[in-house]
Amino acid sequence: MATQTTTAETRKSRQGERRVVSNIVRGSIGNLIEWYDWYAYTAFSVYFAAAFFPSGDQTAQLLNTAAVFAVGFLMRPIGGWVLGRYADRRGRRSALTLSVTLMAAGSLIVALTPSYDTIGVVAPVLLVTARLLQGLSVGGEYSTSATYMSEVASPGRRGYYSSFQYVTLIAGQLTALGLQIILQQLLSGTQMESWGWRIAFVVGAAGAIVVLWLRRGMDESESFERAAAEGEKGSGPARGSLRMLLSYPRQCLIVVGLTMGGTLFFYTYTTYLQKFMVNTSGIAKPTAAWINFFALLVFVLLQPVMGLLSDRIGRRPMLIGFGVLGAIVVVPSLTLLSHTSDPVYAFLLMVGPLAVSSLYTSISAVVKAELFPTSIRALGVGLPYALTVALFGGTAEYVALWFKDAGHESWYFYYVTACVLVSLLVYIRMRETSDGSPLESEAKD
Repeated sequence: MATQTTTAETRKSRQGERRVVSNIVRGSIGNLIEWYDWYAYTAFSVYFAAAFFPSGDQTAQLLNTAAVFAVGFLMRPIGGWVLGRYADRRGRRSALTLSVTLMAAGSLIVALTPSYDTIGVVAPVLLVTARLLQGLSVGGEYSTSATYMSEVASPGRRGYYSSFQYVTLIAGQLTALGLQIILQQLLSGTQMESWGWRIAFVVGAAGAIVVLWLRRGMDESESFERAAAEGEKGSGPARGSLRMLLSYPRQCLIVVGLTMGGTLFFYTYTTYLQKFMVNTSGIAKPTAAWINFFALLVFVLLQPVMGLLSDRIGRRPMLIGFGVLGAIVVVPSLTLLSHTSDPVYAFLLMVGPLAVSSLYTSISAVVKAELFPTSIRALGVGLPYALTVALFGGTAEYVALWFKDAGHESWYFYYVTACVLVSLLVYIRMRETSDGSPLESEAKD
């Protein structure tokens, strides 16, 4: 009898683990498509900058597209608030479905908008509108997917499973770069600048339709269902409300502090570095795309490894490691990269800092989720994170190009280093968030 009971429990455990994997995969694929759409803008902006803005020198046009990229980030706090509140009240699955719909709409607008030469100032206006929609989407996607993956993950393996958020986030960028490389082989430079870049946004909108179907089959997280049932009996602040969020000021400040340096470092070595290679190092656009692709491929493979490591040694040592190494590596790596056009050397100068970044990115989502209770988790992760990313990650390209345009490009290197050092102070002072237990409805003090 005991053997039969053990066998039944083992079978039930395996079925539960398979269901966890199924939910993680469905959520991850949707996350991939959303971030593909977001990063397609940066990957292809070197081709469509002239289509949306008046003719001028390359740096000026890239500065304009970087400004629009930053504008999209201004919507991320609103997305983190609106969709985070929606996720805490209506469920993670519903919010994830809504976010991918908004992203698809933004991609279609970019794909179908005529050039500046055809419709004048309306072209950049429509581009800004599309990025506002996509910013709203991404602001909600990050917080909700981070919350969902951490809640459905098996206890003791949250770091590993939650790392797949950044696996798919980076895979979305890799997919955008991969499509760019394919189109570069099939089309001429003139064709890419004329209409080839539009293909990327059509692909993104089509992928969203598949994601909508996949996300309909996801399970709602048990943590949310329990919190929703308990909330109906309670008389405190409404779930997902700003009033409830204000009850956790320390946790909100920790999210801001731990995100500040990590997000600026991440966007510097992912979205901006391709432009840096082209505009500063003098590396050809196709070569820069290949360097980015292979460096990001290594980066994505490191995420689950680092996530698994965090389940063994804790989150805090990983973050401190990032803060120390990140502060050391920025200035020398970017200085050396600015003086080389050798593809292999440029690859090494990119992949090294990205390996350092993986100490942060692999656990960024789960650390934030572990700070808040279920009833406020999506909003708690989303709003302070999105505000910080808008201020530092979203402006990374613009600030870097502004320094370059002013003739002081190296000042940007020290700016990134300073922000990483600020975050390091937070990592040193914060408590460990992981205890290997299921995520409960009450936050730790």
